[in-house]
Formats: sequence, structure tokens, C-alpha cells
Amino acid sequence: MRREQGGWRGAILLIGFLAACGTTGGLAVPEGSMPGADRRGQSVDGLIVGHRLLAAGEHELALKAYYRAAAEQGVNADVLSAIGSANLKLGRLGQADQMLRRALEIDPDFVPALNNLGVVLMERGETGEARRVFQRAFALDSGNSDSIRENLRLAIARTENRVYDTKDEANFSLVRRGQGEYLLLTN
Repeated sequence: MRREQGGWRGAILLIGFLAACGTTGGLAVPEGSMPGADRRGQSVDGLIVGHRLLAAGEHELALKAYYRAAAEQGVNADVLSAIGSANLKLGRLGQADQMLRRALEIDPDFVPALNNLGVVLMERGETGEARRVFQRAFALDSGNSDSIRENLRLAIARTENRVYDTKDEANFSLVRRGQGEYLLLTN
């Protein structure tokens, strides 16, 4: 009789184990889709996501979104300028300079790239070239942007050594003023 009880217990355990291995039929995911994915096939523009992340101070995530935009849209002046802007915010001046200059090779009149390149040059202490870049951005923008006007004024003052001395050189702040546009302020 003991033997029969042991057999029953083993059979019950085996049935329980097999039942645990089978599917329950709940939470089925249709083949080819992922939970949480947009099933209409539309995705949010990586540039828009990147601009929002950059505005929120998430510079590294913004850079990743811009790289995604480059993969989806292709490499154009807007994407390269955005990548340059994110690198600028991350303090990667060499990479920012390179991306902004590549953007300007594609579109030499792209005002946001010109303005941001001017900011990079100011940060590097290359005020003469920064002044020329800001002058070009100001002319192309027809003087409509207050931030470009202020950046140009600052670059002119720095090249003429009127107001600023060496202790003020390191006291700059970069302030976002719209999409792809930054204002360089002194403290």
C-alpha cells in the first residue's frame, strides 16, 4: 500500500510540473509586434525628441536621439547641427566644431549651425573667427534674432578688448533660445 501512495504522489507532481511548463493562454502577443510598440508604424521624429531632451537637460539622451534621426532621415544639415549642439552642451567642443562645420558644408547658410559654431569658437577663445561667423549668421538672419545679435556684440567687444579682461573669459553661460539656437552670456 505504501508503494501505491508513492506512485500517486509522483504522478501528481509530474502532472503539476507539466502543467507549469505549458502555456496558460493569457497575455498573448500577436506575432510581429511588441507590447507598447506603435502598431500603426509611426514613430516620433528623432530631431523633435532630441530637441525636447536637450531642453530638459538630458544632453546624452538627446545626442542618441539625434543619431537615431540621422539613421532614419539621413545625414543633413539640420541633423548634423543638432548633433553639434548636443556635443556643445556636453562640453565636447572638438566634436561640436566638427559636426557644425560638416553641417555648414551641406548648407553654408544654415543660421543655427553658424550661431552654434560661433559659440564653440568663443568657448575656445577664437574670438576673431567667432566674430566673422556671428556676423555672417546675423546677416543671413537679417538681424531678427536677439541671441545672435547679443553673441555678435559680445564677440566684437572681445576682439576689441573694450570691456572684458582675462578674468571674465571663463565666465560664460550657454542658454537655449529656441530650436537649435543658443545665446552666450557672461556672468
